[in-house]
Amino acid sequence: MKQTYTHYYFLGIGGIGMSALARYFNAKGGIVAGYDRVRSLLCEELETEGITVHYQDDVALIPASFKDADRTLVVYTPAVPNDHSELLFFRRQGFTVQKRAEALGEITRMQNALCFAGTHGKTTTSTMAAHLLKESHVDCNAFLGGISLNYASNLLLSDQSDLVVIEADEYDRSFHCLQPRMAVITSTDADHLDIYGTHEAYVEAFEQFTTLITGCLISKKNIALTPRLQPQVKHYTYSAIEQADFYADNIRIGNGEIVFDFITPSERIYDIQLGAPVVVNIENGVAAMAVAWLNGVTANELKRGMASFAGIRRRFETHLKTDSVVMIDDYAHHPEELRASIRSVKALYSDKHVLGIFQPHLYSRTRDFYQAFADALSQLDSVILVEIYPAREEPIAGVTSQIIFDEITNPNKTLTTKAELLETLKERAFDVLLTIGAGDIDGYIPQIVDFLKKR
Repeated sequence: MKQTYTHYYFLGIGGIGMSALARYFNAKGGIVAGYDRVRSLLCEELETEGITVHYQDDVALIPASFKDADRTLVVYTPAVPNDHSELLFFRRQGFTVQKRAEALGEITRMQNALCFAGTHGKTTTSTMAAHLLKESHVDCNAFLGGISLNYASNLLLSDQSDLVVIEADEYDRSFHCLQPRMAVITSTDADHLDIYGTHEAYVEAFEQFTTLITGCLISKKNIALTPRLQPQVKHYTYSAIEQADFYADNIRIGNGEIVFDFITPSERIYDIQLGAPVVVNIENGVAAMAVAWLNGVTANELKRGMASFAGIRRRFETHLKTDSVVMIDDYAHHPEELRASIRSVKALYSDKHVLGIFQPHLYSRTRDFYQAFADALSQLDSVILVEIYPAREEPIAGVTSQIIFDEITNPNKTLTTKAELLETLKERAFDVLLTIGAGDIDGYIPQIVDFLKKR
């Protein structure tokens, strides 16, 4: 990366990946500013850290010091449209303009990158791995795809380690910009078909990603993947339910706790306790510990690190837990993530009535997977469905939450709007409430928690 840059301007600065990069350059002494469409909690946090953010697409609002092409690097997210006036300004004026993945890729070439890819599981697995490394004698840097509750940030820095943990995003083939020394692939279930067209093309993108690895690949056993590895690259497999190079054994679940033995190629580490006791975290934990173990983290450090892992904001995050009601929020937005989230909460609270509120994310994803969403939601005791969160997309004719709703086989279902959500909740009886989705459903959590406390 050009060393003469002193200013870094971000278009879409409030995104989880963009904000981590903004924090990185800010921490390294750069002058950072940016634009985002919405003043989210992340944007507010960036502002308190001294980063200037504005919320209107207006060239006049770009600070004057960032209008010098020789000293300013511009980073943008693919969610920003090509006709965005600020993006057009920078391109026409000859600025260096990079996608987030390109800027991140340059960082991976300067350090030893541990990259975590997959349709789902990569955020939790990478954050777990970063915590294990951070809490050990090894240490690391990390660009995370979620806000770690242990560190209240999506950026971790080290002055002694050259390891950098990175969530490798497959959207728009962004992960092809990275150079991993070590990579984890958690899953290759179909997603982003608006970009890839077919599941086969999607899987091929992961196979292309494996050609970039220089040290070793750790992939979930039996996923759809034929790695194309360089001769020197080692390949390990992992699993939560069957024997692999790394796997869980002697799993014990009860009283809100999950404990298991971690099996490595050369040793058994007894009684790993999950600090975030969710069933799906057995699998995530095995992958995270595999990476940490291969990088020299000791058995005792692994046990301490897993037990102290607090979780991630919006990843099965408990907001309320009383004798009468539990309220959990989860970012799940793919059918398999949804299925895993529901399965986890039902396992933890097997004798309780679980009500789920689901906000679909993207018209295209709803169109492609509405039947799979409905099948997963049918496993709840009761379900409330709200309108689709569009994010970067324009509406698609005939694609609404109704098409999911019609396919849900559970008769205890309700279709409503976010505006009417609280009134709808007042008419429902339940023991556990699970809010699910990658949109803005979490913005209603304070109101929901307040309502539940008074109920």
